[in-house]
Amino acid sequence: MSQTEDTLARSSRREMLRQAAVAGATAAVIGAGPGAGAQEPASAERAVKNGRIKQSIVHWCFEPYWTMPEAIEVAKRLGCVSIELMAPKYFLMLKQAGLHCAIGTIDMAPDRPFVKGFNNPKYRDRVVKATRDAIDACAEHGYKNVICFTGMREGIPDDVGARNCVEGFKEVVGHAEKKGVTLCLEMLNSRVNSHPMKGHPDYQGDHTDYCIDIIKRVGSPHLKLLFDIYHVQIMDGDIISRLKQHREYIGHVHTAGNPGRGELDDK
Repeated sequence: MSQTEDTLARSSRREMLRQAAVAGATAAVIGAGPGAGAQEPASAERAVKNGRIKQSIVHWCFEPYWTMPEAIEVAKRLGCVSIELMAPKYFLMLKQAGLHCAIGTIDMAPDRPFVKGFNNPKYRDRVVKATRDAIDACAEHGYKNVICFTGMREGIPDDVGARNCVEGFKEVVGHAEKKGVTLCLEMLNSRVNSHPMKGHPDYQGDHTDYCIDIIKRVGSPHLKLLFDIYHVQIMDGDIISRLKQHREYIGHVHTAGNPGRGELDDK
């Protein structure tokens, strides 16, 4: 890492810690906790200062502490415009609060959504249905992005997995185009094994170039990359150069690792 990149990284970490402290203080004020009733926050500091970057949070990062109504209240107090990767059943509640969902998730329960993906044909029908359902739900409420994944390798060679992904995405991307929704393929790190949501050993789309190649081969402006800085830094590094290199293929940006990360949607 160059001196300039190191300075930028340290600055970003300081800002992330500052905002986490603000969020923690807000949670303490409203008595956040599992099942805690939301109360009127006192004078929580607004973390978003000028609104140039549209900032969003992910509810599952804070789920042990905040119910969805509490998360919505905190997001508004901090100046965030979105809560993302949430179940469609909360979309109306979100809209009524004047917020939106910057990127929707897919329902692969009881599995986590990144485990079974387009790389494995035996899951194809289920993944296509879950993706179409998410596209429909987001389109109905005016939300523009839906997350998607390659899935775990499960012994599938990388070239075969990529080919399967291309075939699978071509089955569903036309539906996304008609609905005005963009699928965002997330690259995840496969190195960290200390926490099931900090790293994803065996995840096939674990390099930026691998995911970009799939996106190019599908050839639709409605399939782009979800650029998670935390995961990209672990696997590939050289964040600034990669952002510049792949800018036209990036549909959404995550700014930090899990849990409790901040999100960006800076189109």
